[in-house]
Amino acid sequence: MTEQGNRPAGNTPEITPRTRAKARHILDHYYIGPARDARVLEIWGYTPEMSYAPGDSVTLHVSTTADEWSFEVGRDGLDYEPVLSESGLKGIHHDTPEDCSVTGCGWPASYEFTVPEDWAPGGYLITFRARSDEDAVEEHHIIMVRSAAGRRPPYVLVCATGTWLAYNCWGGSNHYEGITGESGNEFAPVVSTQRPWSRGFCRLPEGAPRTISNLPSRPGEMVRYPYMEWAYAYGYSKKYASSGWASYERHFVRWAERNGFEFDVITQHDLLRMPGVLNDYACAVFVGHDEYWSAGMRDAVDSFVEGGGNVARFAGNFLWQTRIEDEGRTQICFKYIAEQDPLAGTERAHLVTGAWEAPPVSRPGALTFGVNGLRGVYSGLGNCVGNGAGGFTIYRPSHWAFDGAGLGYGDVLGATSRIFGYEVDGLDHLFEDGLPKPACTDGAVPEIEILGLGLATNIEADHAVWGETLYIGAADAGFKARALHGEVTPQTLDACTRGNGVIVSWRRGKGEIFTAATCEWVAGLIDGDSQVETVTRNVLARFGPTA
Repeated sequence: MTEQGNRPAGNTPEITPRTRAKARHILDHYYIGPARDARVLEIWGYTPEMSYAPGDSVTLHVSTTADEWSFEVGRDGLDYEPVLSESGLKGIHHDTPEDCSVTGCGWPASYEFTVPEDWAPGGYLITFRARSDEDAVEEHHIIMVRSAAGRRPPYVLVCATGTWLAYNCWGGSNHYEGITGESGNEFAPVVSTQRPWSRGFCRLPEGAPRTISNLPSRPGEMVRYPYMEWAYAYGYSKKYASSGWASYERHFVRWAERNGFEFDVITQHDLLRMPGVLNDYACAVFVGHDEYWSAGMRDAVDSFVEGGGNVARFAGNFLWQTRIEDEGRTQICFKYIAEQDPLAGTERAHLVTGAWEAPPVSRPGALTFGVNGLRGVYSGLGNCVGNGAGGFTIYRPSHWAFDGAGLGYGDVLGATSRIFGYEVDGLDHLFEDGLPKPACTDGAVPEIEILGLGLATNIEADHAVWGETLYIGAADAGFKARALHGEVTPQTLDACTRGNGVIVSWRRGKGEIFTAATCEWVAGLIDGDSQVETVTRNVLARFGPTA
């Protein structure tokens, strides 16, 4: 091995399509699902709803090839607390439709229990177990349990279940890749809630890689995507690090409990099932990756803030409008092919499931959270700003959110814990006297205050490293060019190369909004980054019981 690492000494062979290795862990479509073979030991389960309250009945729909199965329910907080278990249940293997990711599994009820009054609010992990001879298997599901009416804490964490569904590949398809379409190789614009979660969405082993590597590649090194390498090697979902309880919400809950904040935990779907539910709280919190929202979900947040509610959003990538149909059992998002949405060209075209900023939706995210998805998106992922700062450059250190954080003008917040990344939301902005302010060309209003800023891109840089395979490439930039500029040209593609991510503060109506628009804010809480923790505490304290 030379000083060049593992690169060949001397002249490097010319890079051609043939010399680019096919990295199966990033390019192949592999997914989690039933074996469809009774000889294979397996167990899977799901519940009809994603959240419950004390007194509600929870039905488990389970399919297993074992003769017997068992399960355990435990609250997944700062400490894991088992609260219910059952064993010796008769195993039944149910047929699963080929299109279960779209239509649901349709398995009959296997077990039912009632949520006791004394269960504390939070995420409850359901572990399904089965054994055959000396072999054993377990899989996981998650439900949210909220407080009973009249016992609401000041804060409510709203889990990004729209995004969980979009990335859930169980059964073959999600909103990214799939086994649908005429050739059986297209993503699914329609996905079902009536199926298990992919492996890694509910529980992960300690040390499972996150989307952003702690050590970016050095010049001349082949770029890598460690989380997908790990998923491919160990049989987890390719998208486990992109969404789900285990990668995002769980870490915030653990930090909040450690720091004495009382939270309810609900889902985005609860915003539709229970209109006005946010009004029971002082502050609604969103964390991680909340890419997919329906119009009704968004309306609920807008109404809450206008009426005096506060929003703390430590999340990124507010990009796609969805529709929730079939009493919450189906999510629709046509995304890049929004023109094929049945509502396109109708009087309901504003509900077409495409990008928020693009016609015919034309409802920029900045109108709700002060930031826009298409003005981001990627940072720290592969060669997308692969050697960037890793945090937000701070421009208004005197803002109340930074009290006691020890930050000055130009300091970078969260660089060591790499909180700025994966996917971020930004704004068109101008600089005046060294301070960024909204340009107000993208739906943003002048009252939005930009506190911090980082850089993002939609085109993954190609450094011509021999043997390298890129994951992001330039496809998203083409979509952005069409969405924002109406056509794809060298000029519009160049414009779409550049994006940003921001921290903003905004008084709106009678309420207030703080957005740190990055998926990876929780990485700072996981690592115990004192400055990230201080900012988080400041926001929650301002928006909490005395707000």
